Parts: sequence; C-alpha cells; structure tokens
Amino acid sequence: MKMLSSLLSLVALISAADDWPKFLGPEGNGHSRAKKVPVNWSPGENVRWKIETPSGWSSPILVGGKLYLTGARESGADNDARVDFVAMCLSAADGGTLWEETVFTHQGKLPKMHKKNSRATPTPVIEDDRLYVHFGPQGTACLDLKGKTQWKNTELDYPPVHGQGASPIIVGDILFFSCDGAKNPFVVAMGKHTGKIKWKTPRTTKPDKPFSFCTATLIESNGKPQIISPGSGGVFAYDPANGKELWKVRYGQGYSVVPKPVFAHGMLYISSGFDRPVLLALKPGGSGDLTESHVVWQSKRGVPHTPSMLVIDDELYFISDGGIMTCVDARTGSEHWKERLCGTISGSPVTAEGRIYVQDEKGVCVVLKAGKRFEKLAENDLRERSLASFAVDDGTLYIRTAQNLYRIGK
Repeated sequence: MKMLSSLLSLVALISAADDWPKFLGPEGNGHSRAKKVPVNWSPGENVRWKIETPSGWSSPILVGGKLYLTGARESGADNDARVDFVAMCLSAADGGTLWEETVFTHQGKLPKMHKKNSRATPTPVIEDDRLYVHFGPQGTACLDLKGKTQWKNTELDYPPVHGQGASPIIVGDILFFSCDGAKNPFVVAMGKHTGKIKWKTPRTTKPDKPFSFCTATLIESNGKPQIISPGSGGVFAYDPANGKELWKVRYGQGYSVVPKPVFAHGMLYISSGFDRPVLLALKPGGSGDLTESHVVWQSKRGVPHTPSMLVIDDELYFISDGGIMTCVDARTGSEHWKERLCGTISGSPVTAEGRIYVQDEKGVCVVLKAGKRFEKLAENDLRERSLASFAVDDGTLYIRTAQNLYRIGK
C-alpha cells in the first residue's frame, strides 16, 4: 500500500508538469518542469499558431491541454460605453475557441486606467474542476471548466487607481486577493465553493498613496501557513483561517507595489514599489512589527517596480523595469553580474531547463543560461507589444500580446 501511494504521488507530480494553473505556474514562482522548451523563434519561425484575443493583460493558464484567459470587449464611449468582461477556453492543440462566457457587463462610464493596465489584468486560477476569475471591483466569479457560472460576487465596491492588477490565489477553502485602492485598502478571503466573504482585513500602514497591485504568495512558517501580501507601506503576513495580521515589515512610503513575493532559502524577497524600490530579503515568522529585526539584507540597485523575481538554486535574479537584470547570491545579496537585456519590461521572467526567459514590452524575449556567469543564448522578437507573463509546457511557450495569443514551438 505504501508503494502504491508513492507511485500515485509520482504520477500526480509528472502530470502536474504539463499544467500551468495560475500566475507564474504551478508553484507561483516562475519555475517550470517542462522539457524541450523553445529557445529560438520569430514571427515566421517556430510559431505553431496564433489567434486574436480580446484586450487584457491577464496571463494565460494551462490545464489538461486547454488554455484559459480573461479579456474585455469594449464598445461605445463615455456614458454610453459598454464593457463585457469575458472568460474563455481555447484548445492548446490548435488555438480554437472551445467556449467564451461573458461573466460581467458594465454599462456607462468607467474609471480611468493606466496606459499599462487593462480591464482584464488579474490572471485566473484553476483548482480541481473550477476556474476562478477576478476583475477587481467589477466582480469575482467561479466557473466550471465548461464555462458554466457557479457563483458570482460583486460586493467589493472599492475605488481602484489605474485599474486592477492583483491576481487571486487559492489557500485551502478560500480565494484570497488584495483590494488596495485609493482609500481604505484591505485584503479579502472568499469561500471558494460559495463566493461568500469569509473575512476582510484592513491594511495597517498609512502611506500617502495606498494603492498597490500585488499578487500574494503562500508560505509555511514554523509549520503553519501564512499568506504574504505586500501593499503600500509594507509587506504583511495573514493567517488564512481568520485574516489576522501576523506580522509586517514596513518600507516607508513605497506604493504601487507589483512584484510577487518569492520564498526560498527560508527568506522572502520583496520589492517596495514606487518611487525608488528597495529589495528586502527578510526572514518570516515572529509577530508584530518586524522591520528592525527580520531584514537580512537589502539592495537599492536595479530593483524592479513591476516584474517579479526568480530564485534558481542559490541565485536570485531580478530585472528593473528598464531592462537591466542582476544576479546575486540569494543568501547574502553579493552581486555576481548585472547586464542590460532588453527594453522596458512589465512581464515577469520564467525559468525552464536551466534557462531564463525575459520578454520586454515590445515583444523581444531574451533567453539566458542561469548561473553565476552571464551567458545570453538567444534574442527573439515577435514585434508586438506584450505586458503579460508566459505559460510554459513541454516543447511550448504561450505568449500573450496586445492582439494575439501565440503558441511557440514546433
């Protein structure tokens, strides 16, 4: 029986390698176990297919040979504007649309949005046979994998700034995300089976600009789960059971925080956001305000405002919004190399087979060999604007641009 259990666990692990069910992959850290991932492509080379998609910067997710993404279909203008917020499912084999569902519709004037944001920026998440989509204050919903709506929640009426950005994560029986708007920022947990609000916790820092857009990270500290959720003015740890704030580390007036926290080597790696980001490597655990006691090292050079960071083996990689990547020792912050890779970047890098993939906003992807020495392997230009992050599969990359979704691979 023990051998059977081990074999079943191994089968589950192998099966999971083909799926990319949430923002930044199976573990939410940009790592893929996929094999034979492409290194070279262009508009005329190694494009398996491309299809036109509705507007949106949510990243594609992949489960069971099917792709899921969200978008917005807009018509009219000003007070007569109409936006249909949609979820859709595509065949990974040929890009064909299997279904599209209008989840919410807004009629009338919409809040202004930053030029780098969209009406559909949060990446959806799948667990078991349920798809969870989030459109900020427009609403949150759960669908089955055939597109049938299971529940909707439109209770969270808060004032976003520049639009919505934080993607939801699943923690046990809850769906968690942050609502860091123009005032009274908070985090919230909904029952994943019902959509009902289980708890709602206000942020406890008071920065001048309270808006942020950060996707949370789930960790385990001292044998207990903690939700790590950066916001304006600080990073917070919450108890998933009740939303209690367990601890926080303050970073002054840092706001518009986007990079998702990375957890490795027993440390969290956090960017403090605008205006001048600071990278903090800190030890989780304890209680209360840990600002003076739990920061192990920090850096102010080349720190990202937007892209998330990567830890591969003993190295931490981070890239500034201006396209300069830095590799440091993850435990100490000691620098190995710093190089300009590309132009302005918003999407987060991913890694597979010992390589790092970084794509800038013009659609140029630089492929590097991970390691303490800088080694560039390829530069690939799709010549289309892109702010989304990749989905990765065996022999394949899925890349969303302003107009299209690409399957890259032979």
